[in-house]
Amino acid sequence: MTDFRARTDAFLAEFLALQPTAATLIGEHAYDALWPDMSAAGRREQIAFADRWLAEFRGFPDLSDDDAVDRDLLVQQLDAMRFADVDLREEAWSPLEWVYLLGGGLFGLVSREFAPLADRLASVAGRLDGIEAVIDAAIDEIGPVGERPVARFHTEKALEQLPGVIELAEEALTTAQQAEAEDSAVAAVLPRLRASTERARAQMDRFERHLRDEVLPRSEGEGRLGAALFAEKMRHTLRSDDLTPERILEQAERDYGAVRAEMVRIATDLWPTWFPGTEPPADEKRLVRGVLDAIATDHPQSEELLDFCREELERVEAFCRERDLIGLADEPLDIRWTPTFLRAFGGAMLDSPGPLDRNEKAFFAITPVPEDWPEERKESYLREDNTRMLRLLTIHEAVPGHYLQGVYGNRAPSMLRTIFGLGLFHEGWAVYVTQVMMDVGYGAEDPSLMLVHWKFYLRSITNAIIDARIHVHGMTEDEAVSLMVEGGFQEEAEARNKYDRARLSSTQLSTYFTGSMEFWDIEREVRRRAAAASGDRRGADAVPEPRVVGGYGETPGFTYRPHLENLIAHGAPPTSLLRRLVLQDHGR
Repeated sequence: MTDFRARTDAFLAEFLALQPTAATLIGEHAYDALWPDMSAAGRREQIAFADRWLAEFRGFPDLSDDDAVDRDLLVQQLDAMRFADVDLREEAWSPLEWVYLLGGGLFGLVSREFAPLADRLASVAGRLDGIEAVIDAAIDEIGPVGERPVARFHTEKALEQLPGVIELAEEALTTAQQAEAEDSAVAAVLPRLRASTERARAQMDRFERHLRDEVLPRSEGEGRLGAALFAEKMRHTLRSDDLTPERILEQAERDYGAVRAEMVRIATDLWPTWFPGTEPPADEKRLVRGVLDAIATDHPQSEELLDFCREELERVEAFCRERDLIGLADEPLDIRWTPTFLRAFGGAMLDSPGPLDRNEKAFFAITPVPEDWPEERKESYLREDNTRMLRLLTIHEAVPGHYLQGVYGNRAPSMLRTIFGLGLFHEGWAVYVTQVMMDVGYGAEDPSLMLVHWKFYLRSITNAIIDARIHVHGMTEDEAVSLMVEGGFQEEAEARNKYDRARLSSTQLSTYFTGSMEFWDIEREVRRRAAAASGDRRGADAVPEPRVVGGYGETPGFTYRPHLENLIAHGAPPTSLLRRLVLQDHGR
């Protein structure tokens, strides 16, 4: 073991002790009954931790290529942690951060079977007992940061999602009651769990009253970051000095026009299929919207969403095997409803087990249609996630998207690149590989799927546009919804949810488009090098410029399976570091 590797082991051990909930997610269960210290003193300790390790890792000279990648990854991670604790302070002006902490700290213990049930329930009880200290810290810490007031919308959403935390405790209690007759160890822990649940319920009621009576009346902020803070957060979110908000917005607005032009071309071809015997409208917007509206009428009912995605996953995997596109996995995947505490974002998500829990379940979670919505809004929601959109969503979230990438990532030789995996990588991969599936012929028998695919891709573009324009340029709700509905052909219910999400999750919505752009840049360079090495007389010029994105066709010397597997074999590092790892196999 090199000195560098010994020091990364020491760093990781200290990090996991400092961040018990992160340790649980990773699969280190020694700290499952604990919470991080969220007080002001705990924050100062974390800043000191970051400063100390930054100085040490920056001082390592003459590392191997592989170690240099991990050193750079850790420096970027520690920089981002320091920014979050010193400058961003989101846990102070966004009460929703505390809901995510509390819910996330319980969910993994309740939902995954990494240890005997009695052990996991004892850890749940420990965390429930520790909620009082977390709530004490929340009450002390929530408040204005400099001139930034507490965000009102974030407070409202925190109040809305807060009951989901106690739902997790009650789920654990129900599980224990069902198992006590047959498991003496569970029966032994049950009295403590009951008492801990009651104490936690009282603490959550205290927190709810504080948010409602003290925080909400004084919450005057909107949560918009402004140009300087948004740019700095983007730098840390993407781990890049080059991927600036201005560059991303410029590229997104350019591609916005190219994708819409492609949608017009496809919709023109599809019009006679959906509207036989009628003339297509001259207005291009009406043309595309008309075909998409017809396609959207084909959708499952709300109670059928899970079963549809389960069946579609089987079809997707069969296609990947038939085309030998990428190696599949046997690790368990559970398609289920999104936990209540995570439903603020709507849509779907993938929750993978950590690298030390690699054989545990991944969760492909779909947010159900809220029962209290009016029928018109429910129908709008289902029309957006119609049959064809759900086919694409299954690719994106499951195979070969997030689930499969998570499995490969957990097998990576460098655990650091999985533990500190980047959202830019995760979301970029899912958008990119969905396009790859279309390029190699998935659903080619259904031309309407390609139109919906471009709408799905256009969604990632509009995500990036509204992200910057809301936080930097003061975009209003009406302006954002208009861009998404009139410009991106989305349903209004989806667009309004996305506007809310953009206000709650600054910079995250840019990761889909930007990450995909990065993956395509890497693929293009790999194709060019493969063509040059193949002896083809055209050399690198054998790789054409894409009409929109992807769609390269055959390239001499290039095969998708080894390329795709290489991309996700390294964990989920920043794409700048991924580029170094991938291209070193193709000559410099």
